[in-house]
Amino acid sequence: MKPPIDFWFDFSSPYSYVANEWVDALAARHGRTVRRHAILLGVTFAAAELKSPVAHPIKREYSLRDFARSARFEGVPYEQPATFPIGTQNAARVFWWLHDSRSPTDAAHWARSAFRAYFTRGVALNDPLALKALAADSGLDADAAEAAWNDPVWKDRLKRANDQAIAAGVFGAPFFVVDGEPFWGNDRKPQIERVLATGRF
Repeated sequence: MKPPIDFWFDFSSPYSYVANEWVDALAARHGRTVRRHAILLGVTFAAAELKSPVAHPIKREYSLRDFARSARFEGVPYEQPATFPIGTQNAARVFWWLHDSRSPTDAAHWARSAFRAYFTRGVALNDPLALKALAADSGLDADAAEAAWNDPVWKDRLKRANDQAIAAGVFGAPFFVVDGEPFWGNDRKPQIERVLATGRF
């Protein structure tokens, strides 16, 4: 069995959203699976002494344009959320609750639902009421999801995921590791494809 592709993401990252739409198909073409890791970009940015590109006036307009352009390039629907970026810790805690107490497949379904809700419909993942409604729409027990994101167990699980990401050298999202080789960014797709096809970096 070939090792999985590790994929770190933040629910507030447009490029992570786009990558989440293509990574499973790419992996399947090469007999791989995807191992997802929900993290908080703010934590990795702080560790790397970086800021979000939209925090820099000179980069903001270009970045907003490129988010939409990158989605169009991949044939992925995209609407820039009115409030951006947002805190996504609660959505990430729900991910880890599902991942560890149910299955990685359930967590992957949640990731897809949350990404699409935020980046196509503007659902505010940082609003507890909106997040509960999304959980219900995604087939989850909304009260159980709310309990999970408030539970110290899942708060600590997300903290550990952030710490593990930093230890692995993750400084942004999406971030991939394929057979020990790191790749940062949605635009690394062709390089990842070549590595999977040829085994060469």
